[in-house]
Amino acid sequence: MAGLDRPGRTGGDRGSRAGSAGPVDHLRSTRVLVVHPSDADGEVLVRQLRRIGCQVRSVWPPPSKLPEETDAVFLLVERAGSEALPWLQSESDPPLIAVVEYENPTLLKGLLDSGAVAVVNKPIRATGLLSTLVLARALGAYDRRMQAKIRKLEDQLRTRREVERATRLLMQLKGMTEAEAYELMRAQATRSRLSLGEVAALILGASDVLGDMGLLEPAPSTSN
Repeated sequence: MAGLDRPGRTGGDRGSRAGSAGPVDHLRSTRVLVVHPSDADGEVLVRQLRRIGCQVRSVWPPPSKLPEETDAVFLLVERAGSEALPWLQSESDPPLIAVVEYENPTLLKGLLDSGAVAVVNKPIRATGLLSTLVLARALGAYDRRMQAKIRKLEDQLRTRREVERATRLLMQLKGMTEAEAYELMRAQATRSRLSLGEVAALILGASDVLGDMGLLEPAPSTSN
């Protein structure tokens, strides 16, 4: 589908990167939350992230609420079930990088439930953390863009259905053709400085009120 390219695969993206700072430069201001015990692995992880230039905050046990101004999270998955972390899988949350020690069915389920975009295996080594963080942030940004596009498409579809219902209602009430009903709404939208969808919603809202009072037949519904 057009407009759903993976990050970094369009000509425009390549062109914009040529004159901008590289991905490593952006990491220097990255605010990372490390959700991991203060053991040897946790110390390696925090130390390497700080060497990269990230602003690191380390917590354990896992917080019930994600701190504000967090750009990425490293989470020890096997010790933090998704049911204990209500902030997991939220669309507005930063990308999650799972830290895992072993693999079994329970852990794999927890990994999927967490919504992690990358995985770091234990014992943790400094090698690979930089590329993991860069890719995780890119995938997180891509996912947020896709979610925004999905919400926009859903809003457009809902508005279209409301316009169709309002058009049929006007046809029913005024004996108009579909084109005449649509033009009437469009003209009202122009005069009121409202969108066509807003006018349709007002018409349907008034129809529902009058219908509840027994003064008007319910507005026609649309099929999916």
